[in-house]
Amino acid sequence: MMWTEEQKALRAGLAACLPAVNEGHLERDAAARFPAEAWKLVADTGVLGLAVDERYGGLGQNLLTTMYVLEGLGEGCRDAGLSFSVSTHMVSTGVALQRFGSARLKAEYLPAVSAGTAIGAHAITEPDSGSDALAMRTRAIRDGDHFVLNGSKAFVSNGPVADMVVVYARTHPDAGPLGITAFLVPADTPGLVRGQPIAKMGLRTSPLCELFLDDCRIPASHVIGRVGGGFLVLDHVMQWEILCSFVIKTGEMQHRLDRCLEYARTRRQFGQAIGSFQAVAHKLVDMKIQLETARSWLFATAERSLRGENITTDVAIGKLLSSEGNVASALAAVQIFGGNGYTTEYGLEKDLRDAVAGTIYSGTSEIQRNRIASMLGL
Repeated sequence: MMWTEEQKALRAGLAACLPAVNEGHLERDAAARFPAEAWKLVADTGVLGLAVDERYGGLGQNLLTTMYVLEGLGEGCRDAGLSFSVSTHMVSTGVALQRFGSARLKAEYLPAVSAGTAIGAHAITEPDSGSDALAMRTRAIRDGDHFVLNGSKAFVSNGPVADMVVVYARTHPDAGPLGITAFLVPADTPGLVRGQPIAKMGLRTSPLCELFLDDCRIPASHVIGRVGGGFLVLDHVMQWEILCSFVIKTGEMQHRLDRCLEYARTRRQFGQAIGSFQAVAHKLVDMKIQLETARSWLFATAERSLRGENITTDVAIGKLLSSEGNVASALAAVQIFGGNGYTTEYGLEKDLRDAVAGTIYSGTSEIQRNRIASMLGL
């Protein structure tokens, strides 16, 4: 794929800040600490506003350019938790408001989202409805010019540090997909309570919590899109989330492959470089194939999206290729580095812990396979 000089400049501008962003990333992971300083460094490049119109302080770029720049984030940033928080913020709030928000909501909130001075999150999953989003029980009942929200949400990425949350709630009990509405809820709204940060296996610098809504009153003007149109918002946002989050993973896979190639050329055993052994060489070949397959599929899917084509199946395949390829790549890297790969010092065990999450969030691998099977008429 040919990239313009403008696109290359955007990616290079982000890359320039990443050495400073990476400082102390292993210590942050061990402490499970959100890197506010690193967040600001990334925000100052303008990357958080890539998909936001220039009138709201963004860069006005399309999906393809946004993905190209975010792949550079994955390649250069060693803090996968921070990268995940960045993509979550951009799509959960920025993309939702940009595509479906009213002029009033855009003017009031998008400048801060674009600048990164306010952090966004979205609340979809519930304790009793993970992959089955349509089974959500959180209710929003109309009360004059407000809605009153009651319920709870689980696994809210960025939740502990968010300044605003896009909450999906049921406004009609019997309308199926047409009974869901998306609301922009400022985090300081009375009745919105955050649970304690949840300790987890990987992506530790991206904080996670539960949210509780107890008679949380939201102006009707904070509906994103229209009442009953929340599923359309969610579908659009989830396509962006998968494409943006997992193109970051291809960047991480590229960096990991480069690192493993260098190690295989310089690490010597039995009088020769370990890369000369077929067992090691084949692992590197597989890493290359997994990377190029995932990258090609994700960018091709983005091109189809820009042409207005249906990309439901393509997105599901792209997520499978990139998430499962990333796990395989991270596991191979640990094996290639041997004892060193198993230590925390080299950061490769962290890569593996982080990679596992990708087969779960944004729809598990099992759900993606079910979706593809359904599109095949099975």
